[in-house]
Amino acid sequence: MPPQKLSTREDLEALVARYDTFLFDCDGVIWHGSTLLPHVQTALAMLRQRRKRLVFVTNNSATSRKDYAKKFAALGIDAAVDEIFSSAYATAVYLSQVARFPSHKLAYVIGGSGIRSELHDVGIATIGEDDTAPVSLPTLAEIEPNPAVGAVVFGIDYDITYRKLANAHLNIVHNPDCLFIATNDDRTLPGGKYVYPGTGAMLSSLVHSTQRSPLVMGKPNKPMLDCVMQNYHLDPATTCMVGDRLDTDILFGINGGLATLCVLTGVASEADILDPDAPKPTYYIPSLGDLATLADSA
Repeated sequence: MPPQKLSTREDLEALVARYDTFLFDCDGVIWHGSTLLPHVQTALAMLRQRRKRLVFVTNNSATSRKDYAKKFAALGIDAAVDEIFSSAYATAVYLSQVARFPSHKLAYVIGGSGIRSELHDVGIATIGEDDTAPVSLPTLAEIEPNPAVGAVVFGIDYDITYRKLANAHLNIVHNPDCLFIATNDDRTLPGGKYVYPGTGAMLSSLVHSTQRSPLVMGKPNKPMLDCVMQNYHLDPATTCMVGDRLDTDILFGINGGLATLCVLTGVASEADILDPDAPKPTYYIPSLGDLATLADSA
């Protein structure tokens, strides 16, 4: 069945009436960087007024859930920490509860403070943040595997260096049973006016050098899906995933048996949505802010 374009007030009312829980991607759906998209605040407030459950599910691992809650508040949006589920948090949950990561082991992290914060909150110590010194061929020998490293965790890192990649490579290749986890493998990263290289683009260098594929936590992969479904006890029949990327957000919803709503304020265009070879959302609209038209009848 082709995606349904929601173009009338009646279409929007039917969408809101049909689902009890809405899962939202953030960047490209709610904001661009630090800029709130038009009318989104009103749209989310309308959904809360109608007693809908809202959960914010993001592949961005650079920011902790606590800092995400602060960002929402700064933009005038109500969002509790326990309503935010990031790929960094999913990684921490997996290592601590599923992998039973040994307390004496370290996680070598390529990524932002969000990953380290979530790992520290579950008692996992991290290293790698300070590996920023330049490297030359004569100084490569000073980089060696660390036997205390039990996992390499890879997320978006705006300050990535060769030294970090080299350390991660050696620990994966030479430490027996070292886990290799990626918070997500997004090929690109929306940045407002342009689209930039994402975590997956940087991750590919390490995959190629180690000849190992990581366990990928973020959308659309099963670990994130299982964590979200179990954590919030969701009923797939009454849950709708809202996102701007067909290959992550929409596929995530499809994999979970959820209805999906694609917005055109991020990565996907209408032409992308209508491409017969692309993942098919259930619905699409120009912007999440379109739902704000229902606020006067909430």
